[in-house]
Amino acid sequence: MYAQMVKTDAARVRSLDEMEPHERAFQERVDAGQKIEPKEWMPEGYRKTLVRQISQHAHSEIVGQLPEGNWISRAPTLERKAILLAKVQDEAGHGLYLYCAAETLGISRDQMYEQLHSGKAKYSSIFNYPTLTWADIGAIGWLVDGAAIMNQVPLQRCSYGPYARAMVRICKEESFHQRQGFDALARMVKGTPAQKAMVQDALNRWWWPSLMMFGPSDDASVHSAQSMAWKIKQNSNDELRQKFVDQTVPQAKYLGLTVPDPDLKWNEEKGGHDFGEPDWEEFFNVIAGNGPCNAERLDARKKAWSDGAWFRDGLTAHAEKAADRRAAAKIAAE
Repeated sequence: MYAQMVKTDAARVRSLDEMEPHERAFQERVDAGQKIEPKEWMPEGYRKTLVRQISQHAHSEIVGQLPEGNWISRAPTLERKAILLAKVQDEAGHGLYLYCAAETLGISRDQMYEQLHSGKAKYSSIFNYPTLTWADIGAIGWLVDGAAIMNQVPLQRCSYGPYARAMVRICKEESFHQRQGFDALARMVKGTPAQKAMVQDALNRWWWPSLMMFGPSDDASVHSAQSMAWKIKQNSNDELRQKFVDQTVPQAKYLGLTVPDPDLKWNEEKGGHDFGEPDWEEFFNVIAGNGPCNAERLDARKKAWSDGAWFRDGLTAHAEKAADRRAAAKIAAE
């Protein structure tokens, strides 16, 4: 079934000899590690790939506030509430950085919002799962933000300048998010048996969706090969997933937790862990809009857009009046 859900014949990456002169010059700049800036020529496919990836990244940051924002008023201590508030605020800022980066490619903020609200644009599948307990908030920080860091640190070397520069600050803040999540769980596992059981339950539910965050396996990923040739991506999906597992399993052992994968074992020969295959049918089902919280998340974003219409209208009216005043002052001065 999984093989029927994906295209395994991803477009072949052309060699330099097959490219037109201007495309070859562009690729040679990318190969040399030079940054591509907004006003410089780029292949249309490169621009479209960046718009898709950056806008999806921005949407993920904005939608990602929703599972955690629900717990701000229910945080167990004032300290945890302050940390969670700061984290949710950071996610909003990340979305704004990324929307700005995408706008340099010729797409407007309103267009990106419309694509999200219509379902045309996607966001990370992980945010379509519910947060049932406080331990889920820690698991999101530890696992989800940990997976995000694994994905995003290489993006600081992305060939597109505005995206790479936005990622520098984002990665620093995501590192804080990962640490606070791990710290929250480390305190819980030292508490009552019920608290430790709550943390184990959160790990059981978030482990596999976190592995799915890296996208389909390399042989089933339509975009990876070309994105890597353009140096938008630096690593394949499977490379990043392997790195995440190898980093996270020792952390789970430190917490006294059991990773919910019967196939997990250390492979001395490859110097890494062998692990089971995620449920890719579930992944594509969630991506298609059929996850536990897809409708809820999208409805929340649509409602926020509708509720904010009065404010956008006020800003527009103010800007128009200010422009009229400047125009009148210019005429008077002449």
